[in-house]
Amino acid sequence: MKFLNSHHFYALITTIFWSLAYVLIRLGLEYFSVFSLGFLRYAIASIVLIAVCLISKISFPERKDLPWFVLSGATGFFIFISAYNIGAASTTAATGSVIIASVPVFTALLSSLLFRERLRLFQWAAIAVEFAGIVIITTQGTALSANIGMLWLLLSAMSLSFYNVIQRRLTFTYSGLQSTTYSIFIGTIFLAVFAKPSFTELAAAPVNQLSYLLILGIFSSAIAYVAWSKAFEKAEQTSQVSNYMFFTPFLTGIFEFAIFREVPG
Repeated sequence: MKFLNSHHFYALITTIFWSLAYVLIRLGLEYFSVFSLGFLRYAIASIVLIAVCLISKISFPERKDLPWFVLSGATGFFIFISAYNIGAASTTAATGSVIIASVPVFTALLSSLLFRERLRLFQWAAIAVEFAGIVIITTQGTALSANIGMLWLLLSAMSLSFYNVIQRRLTFTYSGLQSTTYSIFIGTIFLAVFAKPSFTELAAAPVNQLSYLLILGIFSSAIAYVAWSKAFEKAEQTSQVSNYMFFTPFLTGIFEFAIFREVPG
């Protein structure tokens, strides 16, 4: 089927697993600290992806492209996770949702500047409507908070936007599996600053928490990020993929209802 070989299919796969990740992170934080959960999640993803690359005999990146992989790992994982966790600690959930929903907007702007990707007026209008919808949904019955935490969240959104455009560039030369594997591996090296407390928590973790961690690492990280890069590889424009992030709050709400029986307003 044409759909199964399109960027729509891969972007949708990623969006589903990322939406599930928000629920699993909520469950995982009942035991793990935020930085430990981040490091362990991507450590598992790195192990899985490196094993796949070794089995498939995937080549290493060229030396001239190593700085791009370092930037990809730093922006998509270390900076994003660190900034988001710091910002979320002092802001409301609605504030975090709205700012993270700005990622497709920033991605479209960066793609326009860096890759000369020109969006038509109706495409910009669609992005504006989608973003407005996220703002309306996430702020129902809650308030936005204005403090230093917003700047950290804004940094996390910008960081993830840069990750998107860097992945777009890398997929001009490398496969989705290659660009994802080496980006996550380098990102995990940066996150290793949290390794010591992470392994301490892991050693005494209950079985159910280990299962959440494995799902996060394998499905919401390894598979999801490979599919995301594969979507960039197949798409004509970066925004065709990044706009799928607007689905995340909707799908997360469905998972929260299925797991926690929380009914949206």
